[in-house]
Amino acid sequence: MPTNRPYLFYELTNSICSTCLRKVEAKVVIEDNRVYLMKRCLTHGPEKVLISTDAEYYKRCREFIKPSEMPLHWNTPIKYGCPYDCGLCPDHEQHSCLTLIEVTDVCNLQCPICYAESSPKRETWRTMEQIEAMLDAVVRNEGEPDVVQISGGEPTIHPQFWDILDAAKARPIKHVMINTNGIRIAQDREFARRLAEYMPNFEIYLQFDSFEKEALMELRGADLRDIRRKAIEHLNEFNISTTLVVTLKKGLNDSEIGRIIQYGLEQRAVRGVTFQPIQAAGRVEEYDPSTDRLTLSEVRQSIIDQSGVFEAEDMIPVPCHPDALAMGYALKLGGQVIPLTGMIDPEILLEGGRNTIVFEQDSAVRDRIFELFSTAHSPESSSLSLKNLLCCLPMAAVPEHIGYDNVFRVLIMQFLDSYNFDVRSVKKSCVHIAHPDGRIIPFDTYNLFYRGDLEKTVLEPLRQEV
Repeated sequence: MPTNRPYLFYELTNSICSTCLRKVEAKVVIEDNRVYLMKRCLTHGPEKVLISTDAEYYKRCREFIKPSEMPLHWNTPIKYGCPYDCGLCPDHEQHSCLTLIEVTDVCNLQCPICYAESSPKRETWRTMEQIEAMLDAVVRNEGEPDVVQISGGEPTIHPQFWDILDAAKARPIKHVMINTNGIRIAQDREFARRLAEYMPNFEIYLQFDSFEKEALMELRGADLRDIRRKAIEHLNEFNISTTLVVTLKKGLNDSEIGRIIQYGLEQRAVRGVTFQPIQAAGRVEEYDPSTDRLTLSEVRQSIIDQSGVFEAEDMIPVPCHPDALAMGYALKLGGQVIPLTGMIDPEILLEGGRNTIVFEQDSAVRDRIFELFSTAHSPESSSLSLKNLLCCLPMAAVPEHIGYDNVFRVLIMQFLDSYNFDVRSVKKSCVHIAHPDGRIIPFDTYNLFYRGDLEKTVLEPLRQEV
């Protein structure tokens, strides 16, 4: 008598073996409302990887797909097949929504979970010539890049830090971010004041993992509570747009998700919070991928359960890379917080003119959202206005103008690693790193195959087998 499998076969894709990184066939299956990637390496045997705890949300991501937007320039030819041709090759299916420029490997921390393995012991500083070449490569690919993030190591300790900012702001980049641990901002008020001179279209991407000493010690190797407090104090003083960036580890700090969102809402300078589950790359301990992974869907559910602001309809996939990105928007108005995303027809996002990681960088989408919530609408208008929305909230003041200071976004950014690697998904990756040689490489594959000596020691032998 035939028996049924305990799961539902959903789709077929390609992945890689987490041990040898060879490409292997994989199937996506649904079991008990959970989604798993099941793959088998001829050498290292089968693997079962948890990729979602919410099968319905996983399926919904397939509804948030826009036509792929290509870069203006391809950097490498198609030769070995994905993921062995990164740079970007013409087989990639997304331009760069956000590109990192890593200006140094040196850091004033030695975080146990650093994907770049930066530390005070590293000695590599990019020269201005190298940095400008990387910036030019991004501009060549994008024309007017949406977001460029100056990163490291710790970029604020680069001896030519201000020259780097000047070079970025001199180019047609819409939004410049500094990815920082906040130590220099906390310790040097004058440094923070000078940062404010680069506003607008400038943002601090501030590590903010936990309020608890134990979690900070495990994630960052140091008790940074006072540093975070002082950094926020300086950023608030000068109203420098800031995103709090939370690296999440299952069972360690995921119970603080709602608390961090509420804290961010109370800060003048904070425009949002980005949650990033740990990527198994660089310095990270081994774990059971079938049970111990913190998935995007779990983070999304924690936001819904803990925040007191966002409901399920408010946290939706981001169309440029729906597998890996989810986002919710809210409006901050004098103590009131009004979630917006669930009130916006998803077609507005899918019909927007530009695929981008943050909706407000798409002028067409931004204008339609702000028009929807505008106070200046005619009585004949059938669209919902902010004034209509607030009629039941008499304590909230209706602003004359809605600006970036009023926007608060929550983003979940899940990176692929050797466990959950999915070629179908990585082709849609829109977070990229500028390689010093001029290539633009997806973040997911960079940390597996292209960082440092990995291309020579790991990738070249795999290419020889193709």
